[in-house]
Amino acid sequence: MNSVKYLQNINFSQLTLSEKVEIKSRGRPTPVLFIQQKSTSRKKEYKRHFTTKVYENYEWLCGCDEKNALFCFPCLLFGGDLTWTKIGMFDLKHLHIKIKKHENSTKHLNNVVDLSLLGKVNIAHQLDSAYKLSVARHNEQVRKNREALSKIIDCIKFCGKFELPLRGHDESTDSENPGVFRGLVEFSCSLDSSFETHLKNATVFKGTSKSIQNELLETMLEVCKNNIKAEIKQAEYLAVMCDETTDIYDKTQMVIILRYELQGKPVERFWGFFNPINQTAEALSTLLFEELQILIGNSSYKLIAQTYDGAAALSGVKNGVQTRMKEVYKNAHFIHCYAHQLNLIIEKATSKNSSVRIFFNSLSGIPAFFSKSPQRMAVLENVAGHRIPKPSATRWYFKSRTVNAVKEMKDALIECCSILEGSKSRETGFAAAGIKRVLNDFEFEFWLQFFSKLMHHVDILFSQLQSRNIDSAKVNDFLKAFNCSIQKLRDDSHLSECIFTFEPIKRKKHPDKSVAVKEVCDEILMQCRERFSFTNHLEASKLFLVNNFSIYTEQFPNYALKQTVAAYPMLEEEKLKAELSVLYTRNDLFKSGKIIDMLTIMNDNNLGSSFPNTTKLLKILITTPMTTAEAERCFSTLKRIKTFLRSTMTNERLSALAMLSIENTMISEMKNFNEEVIEHFVKFKNRRAEFKFK
Repeated sequence: MNSVKYLQNINFSQLTLSEKVEIKSRGRPTPVLFIQQKSTSRKKEYKRHFTTKVYENYEWLCGCDEKNALFCFPCLLFGGDLTWTKIGMFDLKHLHIKIKKHENSTKHLNNVVDLSLLGKVNIAHQLDSAYKLSVARHNEQVRKNREALSKIIDCIKFCGKFELPLRGHDESTDSENPGVFRGLVEFSCSLDSSFETHLKNATVFKGTSKSIQNELLETMLEVCKNNIKAEIKQAEYLAVMCDETTDIYDKTQMVIILRYELQGKPVERFWGFFNPINQTAEALSTLLFEELQILIGNSSYKLIAQTYDGAAALSGVKNGVQTRMKEVYKNAHFIHCYAHQLNLIIEKATSKNSSVRIFFNSLSGIPAFFSKSPQRMAVLENVAGHRIPKPSATRWYFKSRTVNAVKEMKDALIECCSILEGSKSRETGFAAAGIKRVLNDFEFEFWLQFFSKLMHHVDILFSQLQSRNIDSAKVNDFLKAFNCSIQKLRDDSHLSECIFTFEPIKRKKHPDKSVAVKEVCDEILMQCRERFSFTNHLEASKLFLVNNFSIYTEQFPNYALKQTVAAYPMLEEEKLKAELSVLYTRNDLFKSGKIIDMLTIMNDNNLGSSFPNTTKLLKILITTPMTTAEAERCFSTLKRIKTFLRSTMTNERLSALAMLSIENTMISEMKNFNEEVIEHFVKFKNRRAEFKFK
């Protein structure tokens, strides 16, 4: 920044034109000065004080806080009166007179004109018709170059949106397989003759080289991140979600997702893929700190939640990332991903009973048997018409699909096994006979029927927890409905009789399974209570349970209020209680139990200023994520983008391609996205082609 001392020490006349223009663009220094002067008039003493309004009256006036004096900015640059360039003016009594005298001096007026014309084209040239013609030609060429570059940007956006590879194996002119990007550019040429002319005739800039592609991708990523930073600046609170995995070369890939409230709705944005030096809590937290510094700077109060899965490095209580983050960001409460919690609950519940463990081991063997051989798959497809999904060790959803598929295809599977029993391969014959015995076994049949009923409720909850608009109030309702369903399933004491009807002899051979069923259901209910018990900072959701408003009018939920205020010190307890007490009585306001709808009502009716604490709390609950589902979706995108042939691409290029795919809706909604990319692209480095208008 310019300062009087700096301007006095440099030789302005010896600087380059660009350096002079930069000093001019910075403007004059106008610090607050503490000039006081005592005077006597008509035997009365009074003090004069300097006021910054003087700067507004005189555009050339500047100040020095070190000398506590006023100076002339144009004269400091081009030379002039010593009083206004070296000594400084601090005589407030005669300031007006001396300013008028200096303004009328020839030297000052010349300096003002020189400063005004600095960096501008000579007036004589401006009036010259030849110069005007050259400017018009230059601007026309710039327009053509920018149009061509905009079409290239559209081609890259298309490839990114549909997760297509930009590069081909052979991008030469006569190549039969130049790659998607070059093919798309050639297709665009067939539709636009001006673009085709540019590519054929351009000698300086065609825009299709590898380096230009990378620079454009980097520029697009920068523009998208700038837009996200601008949105976060508008948002009142921020939450961060992280997850990590390893790629084909065993490199750690960490994804960061940001969640915040924008115009009354939750927004989740992809921020990027990153390569921490290792998978320790220290390395992961250091990377997070660096990115959050870019996003919110020193506004540590703004981060109100951090959400991870159950990995020890991220979620560890003693030394995990969540603990390290909480030391710096006091309001950043940790939320364990609820979708992962559900998986852990079901895994725990199904591992307690030995017959249930045997059932799932047998179940996983069925798709494994058929997928092991093309012959077996052909028989299965001929008889059943489709395949069986394999169970997954990490996703309960796939086990659910396997249970449902085996239940629906049981008769067809038995028929397949009967066919394969006669196979020439002894291994296939023995295995098929074993699968057939399993499918006809009472124990297996019973648990297949039971878990098909149980899975229905688990699948509903799992899909609800995967929703992008999930919030803590919804989670409360979903969990309540899930617990009721499991309790109802558990209380059905005649469950085995409902599933099967046996003769008395077979009942002795196959005893009642209701005890085992209750054991599984009890474990699920107990695990739900333990793992889904809301921590202090999520007690706030109970304050907005619409069905309880009539109860709250008679008995205010003071415990939930105190827990909420303790978790979020930015809320004022007394005012929040007063606001909520009024809202609980207004049945005409809140019909929906959705927090998003509540905030919308507050915004649409301009109640935010009257109920500031309630509005803040609603925004906090909307911002707080319940799952890391979006991070999982980003890894799915990563898997599609980072194929084996492109697994060595740089992290910036990878993040840029992922950004174009994941945030394609945001990009399409950004006004003048291409123009912003072009402006950043031009500033990236000096270009041989012309892209700047005169």
